[in-house]
Amino acid sequence: MYKILIADDHPLFREAIHNVISDGFAGCEVMETSDLDSALALTQEHDDLDLILLDLNMPGMHGLNGLMTLRNEAPTIPVVIVSAEEDKQIVLQAITYGAVGFITKSSPRAQMTEAIEQILNGNVYLPSEIIRSSKPSARRVGHDEPGIPPELLQALTRKQLLVLERMTKGESNKQIAYNLDIAETTVKAHVSAILRKLGVHNRVQAILSAGDIDFSAYLRR
Repeated sequence: MYKILIADDHPLFREAIHNVISDGFAGCEVMETSDLDSALALTQEHDDLDLILLDLNMPGMHGLNGLMTLRNEAPTIPVVIVSAEEDKQIVLQAITYGAVGFITKSSPRAQMTEAIEQILNGNVYLPSEIIRSSKPSARRVGHDEPGIPPELLQALTRKQLLVLERMTKGESNKQIAYNLDIAETTVKAHVSAILRKLGVHNRVQAILSAGDIDFSAYLRR
């Protein structure tokens, strides 16, 4: 089925996440390593890896520098950060630097399984409780979180606003379709329209830009 690399220097956490993968995704091949150098070596030996679960603080990482090194050396392998870090700015920077998701180590087991499933299905996973927080220190990461002008939001239909709101909560297209009782193909059409109207290139940019929007104010109109 899937081939996944867990890169973390804490044996107990590697064992815990290994168990999450084994229980949630039968038949997966799971490899483990405890530092960046050996993670890089394994990506050279196994270029068919489906996912790397990467700790920000293991030896060799130097924070997000290690993520950038890994993305440069193995650009085709998706990387998700798994970290005890819960600062919004770090989460957003990780996505900006090429991670396809961010899972906090404090997440419940079921939430971790759901996050990994979303990422393996090609979606981006962001911890909604952090993205929706409004700590002043966590706003505006360089030029990658510009915010959305009100006139662009007003150009969205009510259904598109509802879809965008669900996107910011980290929901996949399948989940949005279920929660809004519409077809998944309709969700995809709405997402394409949202990206076009907001002038962003991908789902991540839309989510980051809309992270602090009070959707209720626009949905009341």
